[in-house]
Amino acid sequence: MALIHSFAPIVGSHARILILGSMPGTASLAANQYYAHRRNAFWPIMTSFLRIQADAPYHEKVAALQSSPIALWDVLQSCKRSGSLDSSIEIDTQSINDFQTFFSNYPTICYIFFNGSKAEACFKRFVPLTNDVKSMNLSRLPSTSPANARLSLEDKFRIWHKTINQALAIDHPLPETK
Repeated sequence: MALIHSFAPIVGSHARILILGSMPGTASLAANQYYAHRRNAFWPIMTSFLRIQADAPYHEKVAALQSSPIALWDVLQSCKRSGSLDSSIEIDTQSINDFQTFFSNYPTICYIFFNGSKAEACFKRFVPLTNDVKSMNLSRLPSTSPANARLSLEDKFRIWHKTINQALAIDHPLPETK
């Protein structure tokens, strides 16, 4: 089984939210694109939030994310895994991305949202709890993977949108109306 590697982060200079997955799946690695599996809910959720066409080309989705307050990355830099399931990741092969440098380069990040439980577990296991990390709000969102069939697409949309909107409203409250 070959070692697989994650992608570079998608991040703009004013990002406040970092969404972390665990490791790209087989379809994503083949396409060299985050969340390329046709049934993964990530891009439908994000394109709706970013108000761009759901069928926009990947480069437009990336540009929209980079212009938004949302960044995207994976916790793992590399690992061995057969297939796409997080449960198939070989624990002793996991290598973590360089979060110390990332947070130093993007000090405006104040929220980390995990796309599922594996991303959260890996982050909490491997990333040192520096003062930077301790000051951030960490929250797990339901996985957008089609393997997570406990929630409907509509439920995933609702939870993801509510969480992101609440984070953005806290950072930039809406002006009071009279």
